[in-house]
Amino acid sequence: GRVTLKSKMAAKPAAEDMRLKVTRPGIQTDEMLDIYKTWAKDYDKDLTAEGYAYGGHRKVAQTLAGTLGDRRDVRVLDVAAGTGLCGQELSKLGFTDLDALDASQDMLDVAKTKNVYKNFLKDFLGPNRLDIEDDTYDVVTGSGLFAEGHVKSDCLEELIRVVKPGGLICIAILEKHLSAYSDIEVRMGALQSGGFWERISREVSPGYCYRSNGVVYVYKVL
Repeated sequence: GRVTLKSKMAAKPAAEDMRLKVTRPGIQTDEMLDIYKTWAKDYDKDLTAEGYAYGGHRKVAQTLAGTLGDRRDVRVLDVAAGTGLCGQELSKLGFTDLDALDASQDMLDVAKTKNVYKNFLKDFLGPNRLDIEDDTYDVVTGSGLFAEGHVKSDCLEELIRVVKPGGLICIAILEKHLSAYSDIEVRMGALQSGGFWERISREVSPGYCYRSNGVVYVYKVL
């Protein structure tokens, strides 16, 4: 039969509605955390549902594994870890020394049930100093962290600080968010010019998230 506008709208996956709600322009931190509080229990189901099939966490894990070759003896901090989807993928690929950082305790509570992380850090990722010593980790991973009301480019220096020289930072962003966050690649370039890190790869990843490409970056800390 004829597809009406209403039925077309109804066909949009639940995860896309929630993503638009939790990243709407001008959203405040408390509001964002309240949404995650109610969404946490259904988050994995919604993100992996047919028709949405978020794959950013898998792409980050695969990119890291490919960059490291056979090496798995690395200590990893998974930032904006949420319910632990990226940690799960890393675990499947043989990574065992994983810590999770997220601003939402409700999301971290779900991540704990996956039994892939050793330590859990509840904190915001930004210019603020995290309760982590310099040069603690071999690797930082993160997918789906750069969005309205979430993480901005002002976190990059802090990520570099907690990674050992020679360590890797593997992070991803929705390609369409690069227009709203045009300063991210500018800041990445400035940090490279300043001698803080160097880019190993920048890969556009089709099918990253609901009809959208993602961009996955790997940087080596100097």
